[in-house]
Amino acid sequence: MNSHNELRRDLSDVLSESWVPLEGEVAAATHQGHIRDNNEDSYFLMRFGRSLEKLATNLEDYFVEEDYSITGYGFLVADGMGGMAAGDVASRMAICKLIELLVDTSDWTLALKRNKDVKTVFERMTRRFYDIDRTLKQEASSDHTLSGMGTTLTVAGTLGNDLVLGHVGDSRAYLLRGDIFRQLTRDHTLAQMLIDAGVANSDDPAPRSMRHVLTAAIGSLDERIEPQVQRFRLQPGDQLLLCTDGLTEMVDDELIASVLREAPSAQAACDSLVDLALGAGGTDNITAVVGRFTPGA
Repeated sequence: MNSHNELRRDLSDVLSESWVPLEGEVAAATHQGHIRDNNEDSYFLMRFGRSLEKLATNLEDYFVEEDYSITGYGFLVADGMGGMAAGDVASRMAICKLIELLVDTSDWTLALKRNKDVKTVFERMTRRFYDIDRTLKQEASSDHTLSGMGTTLTVAGTLGNDLVLGHVGDSRAYLLRGDIFRQLTRDHTLAQMLIDAGVANSDDPAPRSMRHVLTAAIGSLDERIEPQVQRFRLQPGDQLLLCTDGLTEMVDDELIASVLREAPSAQAACDSLVDLALGAGGTDNITAVVGRFTPGA
């Protein structure tokens, strides 16, 4: 079994490996849970890309490829903040605004083969989070019934074996690689702040009682808070999970990893994870989004 350090080195080796295509099997499931009256979670799955296919030519085969298609996958998960006004509106609005920003981008970067491409994607991801935050604030200021609304937002985009993550809040992204199941995002909570400061560990009563107290959310960002933006390398056989805390509060990491390993399909994995969270109490909205990656053509 690889150590966590070896996995971290594999994931962070962003420039020495060549770009390779990967195919994705993607699925999602959501449920309002047993306690909530409505579902404040929102998700969106997408496939995107560009295509140039050779139809006819008198050039020799070794001059041109049959086609130059590049396909990517997008995973968006947002959790409207429970106890705050219009959480369902906030999560839907955040995802819809991000889709609008993506569609309006005139020069998509669809292969991260150069350092400047990586820099462009990171800058755009960060700027889009602030744009979405500003949209929510403007909407809340114009409608008093939406005052104080907010949402988490976790975004993953894959381009071949490149994975780019953007994140604010306490929804999470995980990667399963073989026997290693690793959380890729860091919670923006008071609990995580105490742990990062070294004054407590995850099992202490203080951080456990502060797991739901967010230190950052879309709708309340300022210049002191930067979205977490990261890049990783995927491998064939990897599984990516994005989920809201309605899953992670009810089901521990070991059981989540076991479901991902044993489920016959991405959809079966999502359905099983939601069922486990419901069986454990289902005290919050539950959303699970899974991507399974295999070698591309």
